[in-house]
Amino acid sequence: MQSGMRRICLLLLLSLSTMLSTALANSGGLKQALPDATVIGSGSFRWFGLKLYDASLWAVRGSFNPDNWQSASLALELNYARSLEGRRIAEASIDEMKKLGIGTPAQHKAWDEAMKQVFPDVDKTTQLTGLYVPGQPTRFFRNGAAIGEIADPAFGPAFFAIWLHPKTTAPKLRTMLLGQ
Repeated sequence: MQSGMRRICLLLLLSLSTMLSTALANSGGLKQALPDATVIGSGSFRWFGLKLYDASLWAVRGSFNPDNWQSASLALELNYARSLEGRRIAEASIDEMKKLGIGTPAQHKAWDEAMKQVFPDVDKTTQLTGLYVPGQPTRFFRNGAAIGEIADPAFGPAFFAIWLHPKTTAPKLRTMLLGQ
């Protein structure tokens, strides 16, 4: 019986190791930009019961403060569970920023246009990663490959606030992402 349990544990460890290696390989751009980053937290986002994506927040643990996340370099990985149009992702992002009271109408227009240029259509094989470094352009990656950036330094905090602001429309996901 004990040897059977050992085999199961060994298989579980091998599976986890393979999954971790795959995740790290898919986040190549992330590992280059934030080599010391680890997953702070993760969770799933559902809309009317339908799972849209799994999210993971990456940051350097020693320098990350959930109450002052805007001052830390971080990345948010979204692994999509269904097909969505990139333009709809951009529009939903602007809607969320407006709900939080972040940005001006002129910024919303500029950010919407910029996101529509960067965000691809996604499906259940797509991983999108946003990389935020304070004061720098916000960069985006699709399955580990760079796909574009948005230069406005005010965009990064506004975009990541969708998930990390205390008044987000997804408070349970925020709690999971912040590892709380």
